Amino acid sequence: MDQQPSSNQRRRRDQQVEAASKHVVRWVIGVGLTLLILAALMAGVFVHSALQPTDVNAKAPIVVTVKSGETTDEIGAVLQQKGLIKSATVFKFYVKFHNVPSYEAGQYSFTKANTMQEMLDTLRGGSSTTGIGTVLVKEGEGAEDVAAAAAKLRKKDPKLSRANFMAALKDEAFFKRLQQAYPQLLGSAAKAKGVRYRLEGYLFPATYTVTENQSAEALIAQMVAKTNAVMTPYMATIQKQKLSVQEVLTLASLVEREGVTDTDRGKIAGVFFNRLDAGMPLQTDVAVMYALNTHKTHLSNKDTSVDSPYNLYRNKGYGPGPVNSPSESAIKAVLAPLQRSADYLYFVANLKTGEIRYARTLAEQNVNTAAFAADNGQGAK
Repeated sequence: MDQQPSSNQRRRRDQQVEAASKHVVRWVIGVGLTLLILAALMAGVFVHSALQPTDVNAKAPIVVTVKSGETTDEIGAVLQQKGLIKSATVFKFYVKFHNVPSYEAGQYSFTKANTMQEMLDTLRGGSSTTGIGTVLVKEGEGAEDVAAAAAKLRKKDPKLSRANFMAALKDEAFFKRLQQAYPQLLGSAAKAKGVRYRLEGYLFPATYTVTENQSAEALIAQMVAKTNAVMTPYMATIQKQKLSVQEVLTLASLVEREGVTDTDRGKIAGVFFNRLDAGMPLQTDVAVMYALNTHKTHLSNKDTSVDSPYNLYRNKGYGPGPVNSPSESAIKAVLAPLQRSADYLYFVANLKTGEIRYARTLAEQNVNTAAFAADNGQGAK
């Protein structure tokens, strides 16, 4: 018969079990506290890192537009998308902790070297909200025209002199910083040879608010940012059509000045593509006038013989690059040209009425030109 444990033995056994249980509980609590401390430390490190600049060596300006009524979540998402902050979530809680009441709507120029606090100080009412005027970039205007428009504000801000604006356009280091910010937009422009201004065509037509103490570089960055915003939805189409952004904007700048209506712009784009496919020069007066740095109603034979890469009477292909800032309408015309199957290779405009006639052969073109001769004197393409 088995001997039953005594009460003392049972008591000792229960005490051992209880001691072991307490040891396990203490071990579990210790591990849990250690994990919590590690998590807190890691969270602290992450938050501290998120408050720091994303690139302390960055110089390229990045434009952020804040619309009236935008929430902290929306602004944080934009800042993270543009690479200015590491975490929109940290931005949200940082703003809440600091009890920021509201943001000032407007356009702001930051770099990746800015801290989250620096950007927040500006967004809640810093210097970027003090407007001193606006600069209007008109459709079809060249970079030098834009510089002249910006220079009208030089009395309020000496940094916006024409000389400073043109110097920024010629600054290769500044262009490279912009290229780093917008590689898809400016990649083909960086490879272009013989261009007068590498950012010609990338100063999008719009009205820009100029802020106090704003540099020419910051203003140009706003314009390039706008071009990027407009062009981004078309990038897949550009790639599918095996074109470069430089080629699209170049043709768009020519179409911008050659046609007035969307329909004519589409047809003229079709003519240009047909000429390119046929190995013909584009023969556009718009590019020659850019080469001559002048505006004329009619060009002479001497004009169309000028030695310049922009002379698309003498040189085949697209030429070095855009000759003005094209509108979105002109860009759409290039990406969706009209009546290419009609095989038009020529067009002529009635300079008084704006009517444009298209032709497949030079003989047809001569007939159309003769019909407009009384009004034009010239103008065949």
